[in-house]
Amino acid sequence: MLNFSFCSPTYFEFGKGTEKEAGALVKRFGTGASGAGAKILLHYGGGSIKKSGLYDRVIASLKESGIAFVELGGAQPNPVSSLVYEGIELCRKENVDFILAVGGGSAIDSAKAIAAGAVYDGDFWDFFCGKGVEEALPVGVILTIAAAGSEGSVNSVITNDKTQEKRGCGGEVLRPTFAILNPELTQTLPPYQTSAGSTDIIVHVLERYFSNTKEVEVTDRLCEAMLKTVIYETPRALENPDNYEARANIMWAGMVAHNNLCGVGREQDWVSHGMEHPLSAFFNATHGAGLAVICPAWMKFVSKINPFKFEQFAERVWDVKGVDEGIAAFEKFLKAIGMPSSMKEFGVREEDIPKLIEHVGVGEEKTFGSYVKLNASDTEEIYKSAL
Repeated sequence: MLNFSFCSPTYFEFGKGTEKEAGALVKRFGTGASGAGAKILLHYGGGSIKKSGLYDRVIASLKESGIAFVELGGAQPNPVSSLVYEGIELCRKENVDFILAVGGGSAIDSAKAIAAGAVYDGDFWDFFCGKGVEEALPVGVILTIAAAGSEGSVNSVITNDKTQEKRGCGGEVLRPTFAILNPELTQTLPPYQTSAGSTDIIVHVLERYFSNTKEVEVTDRLCEAMLKTVIYETPRALENPDNYEARANIMWAGMVAHNNLCGVGREQDWVSHGMEHPLSAFFNATHGAGLAVICPAWMKFVSKINPFKFEQFAERVWDVKGVDEGIAAFEKFLKAIGMPSSMKEFGVREEDIPKLIEHVGVGEEKTFGSYVKLNASDTEEIYKSAL
């Protein structure tokens, strides 16, 4: 096991009706002149939170706690830089000192980027080009989809809608101060979004699981528990969308999968995410659906070079023997929950692959990944196999 530092101070309010605690939690964790969030930015996506009544419940909670707020809707899947700039300008104009994100990973990631940019003199995009994030407005979260894990993580991923670059940044100051997780809020999700969210959770775990670090039994077992939980609960949630217990287990697994509890003390890979990002950026693929195509293709390629972890994956996660059998079981599960199996389903053609590789930023001498270091030729082969 490698040396590590780990701190996860997010306060989680989990369970039915917990969105009604939003105002009290902003008061508790806000940083306004009164220590209670003098004015907050309420950031959310489209109209779904208004149709469901969630918006009204959140507004009522804020008003009951006497919290002033301004609003910015419009967060979309694969959140874009133009909305982040709009949010930064609004925060500065209105002297906002706390951001409350209501939605899934897109709204949360957008809120985090706004939080970093609002207190920075330069262009917030600097943080997505390698600059460390050292200061940000505090962020709170009301989660509506179990997928990205941004409710407990230090990460944010944004697409630059001028250049179509999809990049991530991270910093401990971006970890939410609190997160409200009510599984009931996920019961109205379309089946495709439920499945894509579960796939995202699974691959968050796999990016950590497939590691060359030896003797990491604690995190191996944590990873395997998260994987088996999501594999078991997703079909139950699809069969009965109102199955609260299935939704609850998936929601908590989504947080644990990406707050890095499963990743400490070990090398991590992140090739599948890196190769999926251009599918989202250029073809508007749902992130989890893109991962459903890329991750098995990556597995088939790297398992021939480094089978070290794949026998264990097959036996402990899928209860089968053999490297190929484990991968096949994973693909069978993805198909059963309605995930795509080919990049062609997103409109990708073979002639698009050079653009995808360029977006990844890999070359013949510049590799990425750690489980198996991949260059441009390797990446091209994986993309072609995923067509």
